[in-house]
Amino acid sequence: MKVSKFLSLVACVSAIGVAADVMAQARPEVLVKQRQAAMTLQGKYYAPIRAMAQGRAPYDAAVVARNAGYLDGLTRMAWDGFNPTTRDLKSGTLPAAYSDAAKFKESQDQLIADAAKLLLLTKGGDEAAIKGQILAMDKACSGCHEVFRERQ
Repeated sequence: MKVSKFLSLVACVSAIGVAADVMAQARPEVLVKQRQAAMTLQGKYYAPIRAMAQGRAPYDAAVVARNAGYLDGLTRMAWDGFNPTTRDLKSGTLPAAYSDAAKFKESQDQLIADAAKLLLLTKGGDEAAIKGQILAMDKACSGCHEVFRERQ
């Protein structure tokens, strides 16, 4: 059993090293496409639960729990795509994402924390608390978009 765990750990560390090499070599255009894909998926899984929290769709605890699980992972994915090499590429990202990196990181961290808290709350089943957390995520998304994303 210990050997199996050790081999799994070695495999994970090796995969991380390979992924780091790949990311270091990624072309800026690819980074933009990847971050946009992650954000698109965030929207796909957030929109239905937002509608539920706002009372525009019937509440479905199973859908909320599933989407919260997806969002917990997805909210962590886009950020390495905001590499300074992507600064001058056409995207919806405003220059402030690069010039005020600390505030941008704070916004990222807030969304990640909100998604993690939502996932945790779905385990307890308190519908009011879950809806409140979904709306907290809405604030995190909107706040970041107001400062770091072009209006669409």
